[in-house]
Amino acid sequence: MAAEATNYAPLAGIKVIDWTQVQSGPSCTQMLAWMGAEVIKLEKVHGGDPTRSEMNDVDGSYSLYFLQLNANKKSVTLDMKDDAGKKILTDLLKDADIFVENIGPGDVEKLGFGWEQVHAINPKCIMASLKGFNQGSRFSHVKAFEPVAQCAGGSASTTGWNDGTYPQPTQSGAALGDSNSGMHLLIGILAALEQRHNTGEGCYVYQSMQNAVLNLCRIKLRDQLILDNLGELSYYACYPGYKWGKAIPRAENAEGGLVLGWCYRAKGWETDPNAYVYIVIQQSPKGFENFCNAMGFQDWLTDPKFATANARDEHKAEVYKRVEEYTMQYDKYTLTKELGAKGVPVGPVLDWYEIENDPDLNSDGTIVTIDQGDARGSFKTIGMPFTMSNYTPDYQRAPKLGENNDEILGGLGYTADQIAQLKAQGVIGSNDGVPADLKQS
Repeated sequence: MAAEATNYAPLAGIKVIDWTQVQSGPSCTQMLAWMGAEVIKLEKVHGGDPTRSEMNDVDGSYSLYFLQLNANKKSVTLDMKDDAGKKILTDLLKDADIFVENIGPGDVEKLGFGWEQVHAINPKCIMASLKGFNQGSRFSHVKAFEPVAQCAGGSASTTGWNDGTYPQPTQSGAALGDSNSGMHLLIGILAALEQRHNTGEGCYVYQSMQNAVLNLCRIKLRDQLILDNLGELSYYACYPGYKWGKAIPRAENAEGGLVLGWCYRAKGWETDPNAYVYIVIQQSPKGFENFCNAMGFQDWLTDPKFATANARDEHKAEVYKRVEEYTMQYDKYTLTKELGAKGVPVGPVLDWYEIENDPDLNSDGTIVTIDQGDARGSFKTIGMPFTMSNYTPDYQRAPKLGENNDEILGGLGYTADQIAQLKAQGVIGSNDGVPADLKQS
């Protein structure tokens, strides 16, 4: 690791025991590792994290699903149901700063590693759990996946269209239930670390996927309360002419506030499904004037059908039609550059091929390239989403399954003979960190 990164890594010296799998938990511990913590990932002896093999496109390596969420970590294979395995985990927790888990509801408690047990093992250790629903919820026993959280968290009911061929609730393509939950848990963990400076003691951080989605959807509660009071929402895309019910409708492509935002076709839309641009018409007189001057719609400044925000809400269809007649003349990049320069909030719809190859994102540290060192070679991933003036992560490959067994157990005081015995008993695995499919490659 570069000297400047070592000197200023925010979490240097912090040890994390990572008993997470798939996406929500690993996205949290991935960030801890990128901020300099030593993250020791606990995996099943046979197969490890399920994502190691899910959707794998390269023989002799692990899937991108696993690699993009577990870089910079260490891997220990451990049978947590075996008494010897439980002792190893107990030993690991004795000097750990953070213990993160997202296994099934009630599972850590059944295995003897609930909050009370962990706190007794190491009072300074912060324990963090990520589950589908809140503690005490009537659904607390339910295993939650990404779309489950989006549905229970209020996202799906407000996403999509109110009529047409597909008016059903729709989940977002963004990982609102998974990676978003991991980032919310990260906030709680960092707060607990700061709190420990004052108390000298760790606490229990609990994050539900439902609450993480709800937090991102908080303005929808605002809208529901306004609907309760007024009976309609003029700033929703379906207004006017919509038959309002008790609950807020789908948001369609509206911006979500009093400004008039919409997604418009750009030049090339006939053959490119993402040749679109999003434009926001601001409510303020100055913002509206900037928009009209940029588009050449100066007549709207005095036309009573469009001159006020309320009037534009009443004539949305006409607004959308005229704006799109303009946008279809230019490609989305030209629209963004030119309209943006004139003070109009605007942005291109970028597909993932464009994002993968975007020159800015690949040069500014947003998209990083990591050398895995096996048949995979190099792969791209989304790096740390924020920047720090005195710290840049040193992005390293993801660990092979059980790669750090000897290192971690040796650090706990286990001898070479004891480690060999544990391998022979299947407590920590005996594949030298290389799954059979990788050995054959």
